Amino acid sequence: MSLWRAFDLSDCDEDPMVQFAAWYEEAAEYMSEREATALVTATPDARPSARMVLLRHVGEREFGWFTNYESRKADELAANPRAGLLWYCEPLGRQIRVEGAVRRMEPSASDAYFATRARRSQLGAHASHQSHPLGSRAELERALSELEAQYAGRPVPRPANWGGYVLDPDAFEFWQHRENRLHDRILFTRRGADWAWDRARFAP
Repeated sequence: MSLWRAFDLSDCDEDPMVQFAAWYEEAAEYMSEREATALVTATPDARPSARMVLLRHVGEREFGWFTNYESRKADELAANPRAGLLWYCEPLGRQIRVEGAVRRMEPSASDAYFATRARRSQLGAHASHQSHPLGSRAELERALSELEAQYAGRPVPRPANWGGYVLDPDAFEFWQHRENRLHDRILFTRRGADWAWDRARFAP
């Protein structure tokens, strides 16, 4: 039996974050890695790049993830602090696009999340110079071994070049798969600085 369902304006909450939370919560029953989300950034001259990240923070009005501040995506966000997120739930035939301005998380928030990570993941954040050339796998594993010895018996601090980003949304698109390519699409556009939204149905 298909899990696809009709989705119209009357089914959609007026607050896009509330609607996101509803779909995101329902997806937990069907997905093993619900947090996996495509993050799209671009250079100032409009060269795009995309990769999967884990959505580690869904707030009342923002989304967040963590990464190396010296990575390619970090460089692009520094030069062009806007991004897009694409979350996809294949079993339910749903996707959500989010666009908005991006800023770094407060250091205290990055510290708090880093403290919850597995110890070897903490060490891995120190060992990897993300998006930079690497001579061999052995070089990376050697760096990890040296860090294990360096921090033996004591907590691993958050690297200064590692932390979170927050996206403040100004546009959403909720997409529900339907038969015969007659999909349902509801778009939200933010009005000004206030948390006020226009929403409309668009052709698939």
